[in-house]
Amino acid sequence: MEVVPISPRGYCYGVVDALQLATAVARDPATPRPIFVLGLLVHNHHAVAQLESLGIRSLDGPDRLTLLEQVPPGSTVIFTAHGVSPAVKAAARARGLHCVDATCPDVTRTHDLVRDLAARGYLIVYVGKRGHPEPEGVLGEAPDRVVLVETPDEAERIELPRDVPLAVTTQTTLSQWDTQEVIDRIKARYPRAEVYNEICLATQLRQQAAVQAAASVDLVIVVGDRRSNNSGRLVQVVRERAGKPAYLVEDVRQIRPEWLRGARRVGVTAGSSTPSPITREVIRWLEAFEPDRDGGLQ
Repeated sequence: MEVVPISPRGYCYGVVDALQLATAVARDPATPRPIFVLGLLVHNHHAVAQLESLGIRSLDGPDRLTLLEQVPPGSTVIFTAHGVSPAVKAAARARGLHCVDATCPDVTRTHDLVRDLAARGYLIVYVGKRGHPEPEGVLGEAPDRVVLVETPDEAERIELPRDVPLAVTTQTTLSQWDTQEVIDRIKARYPRAEVYNEICLATQLRQQAAVQAAASVDLVIVVGDRRSNNSGRLVQVVRERAGKPAYLVEDVRQIRPEWLRGARRVGVTAGSSTPSPITREVIRWLEAFEPDRDGGLQ
C-alpha cells in the first residue's frame, strides 16, 4: 500500500520542553522524592509510561486541587504542559512541595493574557473544551471574569453585559474552523468584543496539512492518544473539511484491516504528543499491508 506521511509530525516544542524538563528532574539526585505529575504531563500513554520508567508517578483525575492531596508534603510535583490555576500553585506551595512547572509556553501566554485582561476590567469569553485541563487552568486565573463557551449554539445563547469591555480568547488545541465559527457567532452579537485567537501554530499547521493531504488519499490514519484533544481534532477536520474517512489509533495494534480494503493511498499524521517511533511503526505496517488480501499484514 502507498503511504503518504503528512508533515509536520512528532512532538511539538511544548511537549519536547515538558518531557525534557521532567526527565532532567527525575535524573537529578537533588530532586526531592517521590516525584509526581499532577495529571498527565502530555496526553499520550506511551510518553507517560516512559516517565514512569524514570520513577515519575502520574496522578490522573479531573480536579487538580483534589489530586494534590495524594502528594506527600516535601515531595516533588510537576505541573503538566496544559497548565494549572494559581489556586493549584498556591495549594502546592502550602503543602511544602517542590514545584516544577512544565506548562507549554503557548498556554502560559494565554494565562498571562487572561490575567491582564481581567485586571483591566474585561469580561472574557474563553472558547474551550469542558473537562480538559487547559481550560481548567486558564479559567482559574480569573474565575469571576471568564466564561467558558464550547459550541456555536452556546455562543448564540450566552448573555453578556454590554456595559463592560469584552474579549474572546481560546484553548490552544481546538479545530481552527470550529473555533472561528464560535468566534463569528460571538462577534455577530457583540461586535465590540476583542478577539485573541490563541490556537497554537503547531495545531494550525497540522490541521491545514492534514486537510490538504487528504484531498489526494483514500483515508487518513491519525496516530495519537484518545485523550489528546489535538489528535481528536485532526480526525475531525479531515472528516469535516476534506470529506475523507479518518481514524484515530494509539498504535499499530489498533489498525483495523477493514478500514483499508479498497484503499490504495493512505495518509498518516500524528498528534503533537505522539512519540515518533509509534508513528513510524504505523507507517511501516501500512506500507507492508496488501489491501486486496484478507488477513492484514503480508
